[in-house]
Amino acid sequence: MAGLLILLAALLLDISTGEAPNRFHPVAWLGNFISLLLKTRPLTGKVKQTIYGITVVVFTALIIAAPVYFLLYYVQNLNTVLYTIVSAYLLKNTFSLRGLWQAVQRVKTSLQSAAITEARTDVRALVHRDPDHLNDKQLISAAIESCAENLCDSFVAPLFYFAIFGVPGAIVYRIVNTFDAMIGYHGEWEYTGKFAARLDDILNYIPARLSAIFILAAAALCKTRPASGWKTMLAYHNKTESPNAGWTMSAMAGSLNVVLEKAGHYRLGNGEHELSLAAISESQTIMLVAASICGILVIGKEVLVAAIS
Repeated sequence: MAGLLILLAALLLDISTGEAPNRFHPVAWLGNFISLLLKTRPLTGKVKQTIYGITVVVFTALIIAAPVYFLLYYVQNLNTVLYTIVSAYLLKNTFSLRGLWQAVQRVKTSLQSAAITEARTDVRALVHRDPDHLNDKQLISAAIESCAENLCDSFVAPLFYFAIFGVPGAIVYRIVNTFDAMIGYHGEWEYTGKFAARLDDILNYIPARLSAIFILAAAALCKTRPASGWKTMLAYHNKTESPNAGWTMSAMAGSLNVVLEKAGHYRLGNGEHELSLAAISESQTIMLVAASICGILVIGKEVLVAAIS
């Protein structure tokens, strides 16, 4: 029963309050801590950089997740209500559905006002690509891609690991995912971030494919094009550099009957509809319904565990 209450309270917190300001947000603190650790990274030597990258990820996961585990164990024995509140607060900070929806909404609102400069600024919160020269169609594509891909990172994966390993599992996932977001790409961080990027790929392997299924189920409930989404997903899921992102993005592209493209990197789908602000709205709706399906399944799992116990 405790797991169910923790999950419901965390979901309610996310829906009602969204994201705390960075100065009060544990994930922002984590980012600052990672930045501090990375100041001592070796600047040369592929092997040294790789070993350092492995060390900081494992070290950070251990010094955060282990104390959380023992803290929750202690609090659980001390007071059940306090344990539920603390656990729910920690779990809520591993996912952010409302924050994702709002970030996409800011891009859409700026485009509705023909404020393309503001839209380019807003989209920085969603994608790593340089937005300075993106046109309105490319910004729309980026927003829709983020609805799909970040459904996994920002919601499904944390709940997946909570369902299996509890709050510490969700926290470890968020630590690895934050490392990947900060250093898991080519260029300056090629070797320091390699371990974080590969570990993030492994941790997202199942959640990304589940997220794609949830998107298709949501497309059916929203009466868009789930059959097209299925076909597009099977045909295009391997077109991205990431082994995971292509599943959700191609499922969304097919469901909306649009083409999602990151110039010079990938082109997903063969849809006939033009990218539009309405397509962003549809992707937001599909994302919310897909997240609801995920939430209901995890709640169901917790109910079953409580019934058995």
